Amino acid sequence: QVQLVESGGGLVQAGGSLRLSCAASGRTFSVGTMGWFRQAPGKEREFVAGISWSGDNTLYADSVKGRFTISRDSAKNTVYLQMNSLKSEDTANYYCTADRSVFWRTGPDNHDYWGQGTQVTVSS
Repeated sequence: QVQLVESGGGLVQAGGSLRLSCAASGRTFSVGTMGWFRQAPGKEREFVAGISWSGDNTLYADSVKGRFTISRDSAKNTVYLQMNSLKSEDTANYYCTADRSVFWRTGPDNHDYWGQGTQVTVSS
């Protein structure tokens, strides 16, 4: 089992920045990729960004490309999502995922592990 704990959400004005953290524990040696998803009220859960466990490869949704950066601290088994130039449409509950597969899973279903989520609210 892998446990994921997110933190760093909050309220920020449009144009501001936040950094989300996802701390992984347990059988982390089994993880191939990690990712961030988000879900706004009344909308489907959507892919935001992904990173390989090695940290060598990243993937971004077009809506956040150039504004968000995903990274990993191997010593801390923690994945970060640096979010800059935030917009009101970025308001959502953000979830961390971990998968044993080394292939990207950008769909909202069939992920091996999920965190509990952290709320990000961007005021305009």
